[in-house]
Amino acid sequence: MSTPSSTASPSPLAARALQVVGDYQKRALDPVDRFSEIIFGLIMVLTFTGAMSVAESGREDVRRMLATALACNVAWGLVDGVMYVVTSIAARARKALVLRGIHAADAATARAIALAALPEELAANSDEAAADRMVARIRSHPEPRRPAGVTGADLRGAAASCLLIVLATFPPTIPFLLIEDPARALRISNAVAVASLFLAGWLLGKATGLKPWLLGLAMVVLGTLLVGLTIALGG
Repeated sequence: MSTPSSTASPSPLAARALQVVGDYQKRALDPVDRFSEIIFGLIMVLTFTGAMSVAESGREDVRRMLATALACNVAWGLVDGVMYVVTSIAARARKALVLRGIHAADAATARAIALAALPEELAANSDEAAADRMVARIRSHPEPRRPAGVTGADLRGAAASCLLIVLATFPPTIPFLLIEDPARALRISNAVAVASLFLAGWLLGKATGLKPWLLGLAMVVLGTLLVGLTIALGG
């Protein structure tokens, strides 16, 4: 007679959660960051193409628009890369401060620090005994050193952040490079950008457990509204 396996297979939901967590840990940028950068780059390009008057634009105007859109995304990609490094350093500093504070505090204060550091949902379902166990486990390890400065992971994440914004520029600009008629190129470019927004939203939904098609549609609607608002404000 066969005996049941000592290790139960995870449920589909648990397996999906494990896959998502692994994806967050293995990559320079987590899924939310990756697709956020792509969506931002697409919105920037749509802002330029949407503000272009095809009735008055010649090939030189199109080339100038493409160069401006690319330069803008490169500049913002660099800014975003720098901010990625800054926020990464700040996150490590906060984590180290929490751990060092727990090592240095009295029991009641250490418990309060541990609970405050948890996500709100977990903290609401954790009692004092659970907090004390967390404190004891943290104190069983050596007190962490002060966090390092810029790391290789920071630089990889910054480069990925910048590169994604720049690469998002190219799909909507290809029609302008291949089609002579600016009006036709603009229609195709906008269609490519909308399709890219939907795809980015779809993939983000797949990576985070949300409904892919719903998030894809939401990205299209949100991107269109943001582009319209940016153009209306003179952006």
